Amino acid sequence: MRILKLAIILIIAGLFSFGAVCGGKQKPTLTPPKAAQQPQEEVGLEKQPVEKIEPPVVDEVSLALGNIYFDFDKSELEPEAREMLERYADKLRENPQMRIRIEGHCDDRGTEQYNLALGEKRAFEAKKFLMSSGIAGERIDIISYGEEHPADPGQNEGAWAKNRRAEFKILR
Repeated sequence: MRILKLAIILIIAGLFSFGAVCGGKQKPTLTPPKAAQQPQEEVGLEKQPVEKIEPPVVDEVSLALGNIYFDFDKSELEPEAREMLERYADKLRENPQMRIRIEGHCDDRGTEQYNLALGEKRAFEAKKFLMSSGIAGERIDIISYGEEHPADPGQNEGAWAKNRRAEFKILR
């Protein structure tokens, strides 16, 4: 039993000494021992500030993406919508990391399928305008909700006018 213990001890000691000889390189330490530290001016090293890289901050207050509205049964952009989309294009150019989603909506008149198709046309018209203003299509997602998410559940022209819209969402 003593011979076995002695053999194990010798093997372990041999492994440590083998590691010290073969692994001769020590891992560099991040800070030298206090006795070896010298002011950086004497060593000739300039302290480089470590910059934390963070994505640019998007000023959502100034972005204030509102809705654009459409006439009944139409997907053509009105002049007011074009003006708003020009401002969105400017903001997208100022923030090249930003992506958006355009959501097309309709009032509840018409079939579900028809309204889904019309909502998609509305979202696509807005996307097409932004692309013609120099914004890459890959930065713009579109989706149609048709009549599924009304802004106003009322059953009158005022409510229907609020529901015929495209909404703009910032994607992170």
